[in-house]
Amino acid sequence: TALLHILAGVERFSSGQVEVLGCDIRKNPSFRQGIGLVTQEPSLFQDLNVLENLDFIASLKNAGPPDIERVILQLELKDYLRYPVNSLEAGVYQRLSLACAILNSPRLLILDEVIKDIDIYSRHLILQGLEPFLASGGGVVCGFSNIEMSAYFNRVAWLEKGQMEILSPGEARDKWIQLLESFKKPGDWDAE
Repeated sequence: TALLHILAGVERFSSGQVEVLGCDIRKNPSFRQGIGLVTQEPSLFQDLNVLENLDFIASLKNAGPPDIERVILQLELKDYLRYPVNSLEAGVYQRLSLACAILNSPRLLILDEVIKDIDIYSRHLILQGLEPFLASGGGVVCGFSNIEMSAYFNRVAWLEKGQMEILSPGEARDKWIQLLESFKKPGDWDAE
């Protein structure tokens, strides 16, 4: 989460250099116009309804009514437009969060645990919603704690003890299994 917040420019870092979309984020904040962010913690306007959130965020991102209609259809939000955001189930909330993030067709999406602990249909819509974004040349940096998520990406950055290693999805799954095996004690999980 901290790394994703640094990449999005919402958290400071004490050393090193970070470049996002060709911009040194300490010197040139213009990179923010090219990113969409979905945080793990609720970050939408809780006192507004779904449509009001979309309208307000569209105005901040210079997106228009066609963009709003596109994300409503893509993430199946039509039935929820008048719902207060604070009354949404977790899956619908995450669909709305992604809709807000892609309103202006950013070049880079930064997603933190976007499908964790949500219903399977919302999970499907979110993953399906990423396909046209990626097909159009967009990039995704996604933090996740469920190894199954790695299958949706072509590279996985394994971050452990401050060191990052770039792996294929298969290599990441193998490393995950090895990590689980290292926790195992003799007799654990044995079939009876």
